[in-house]
Amino acid sequence: MEETTAKQTLYLVMGGRVSDPRTMEFKDPESVHVVGVYSDYETAEEMWRANAQRTVDDAEMKYVVVHLHKLLDPSL
Repeated sequence: MEETTAKQTLYLVMGGRVSDPRTMEFKDPESVHVVGVYSDYETAEEMWRANAQRTVDDAEMKYVVVHLHKLLDPSL
């Protein structure tokens, strides 16, 4: 019998100052705040929400969840 292996999922939460809040162009990519890498979306979303709410009054600050597993294996 062939065993099926579930694909690992990884989510990166990061944020920083953007040049335009409607874009994802960071003003200073070297100073992007990496919150962490998480194996489930729910935890990544919690961390995104906490950081986004902490900076809600600063329109130039943007936090995002990046689906790393999709970058590592585009067939997903």
